[in-house]
Amino acid sequence: MKNTPGPDLNPKPDRSAGVPPAVPSVSSGQAAGATRPRFGEVTIRNRGRLPHWEKDGATYFITFRLVDSLPKSVLDRIESERRAVVTTANQLHRALSADENRKIQRLSTPVIEQFLDNGAGACHLRNPAIAEVMASTLCHFDQRRYRLFAWCIMPNHVHVVVRLFLGETLAAVVHSWKSFSAKQANRILGAHGAFWQREYL
Repeated sequence: MKNTPGPDLNPKPDRSAGVPPAVPSVSSGQAAGATRPRFGEVTIRNRGRLPHWEKDGATYFITFRLVDSLPKSVLDRIESERRAVVTTANQLHRALSADENRKIQRLSTPVIEQFLDNGAGACHLRNPAIAEVMASTLCHFDQRRYRLFAWCIMPNHVHVVVRLFLGETLAAVVHSWKSFSAKQANRILGAHGAFWQREYL
């Protein structure tokens, strides 16, 4: 395996997927980007985007995908339908119901999985050099920042099963993977600009 420098230790803030959050900050009375209060040991972080549930010592199944793996028409449809559900709850001055949260989840997951499995986009992770960069990036901080249980690099997305060590955050770890691998992949491709889509599941 090539000896390459590790991921960025000082990650920049994650960026939005351009889709309204499933748990809107407005209806909860909090400013966008605020960290939600703890519910027991679980923290809900939405940062104005898709919510992520975090718990100390939890094991996460994470999927992140290449920037062109979902057509804009699909993202626009998901955004429109999700926005309609959130708008209705906001107009009634209430939080989303359990049924509405389930509906929002169903809006995106099957559609996204279909496009990922069909190999949409340029599928740069088929390139063995880029796949090797991704594998090295995931393994670089294994046993130091997290315990990496399993990972799978697909042509246009990556699946990871990981448990974070105390003091690490999901956003920081995922950002370090994506930031470092994107720079290396763009160098291999002779390209510039976004490599990964900005949200993860």
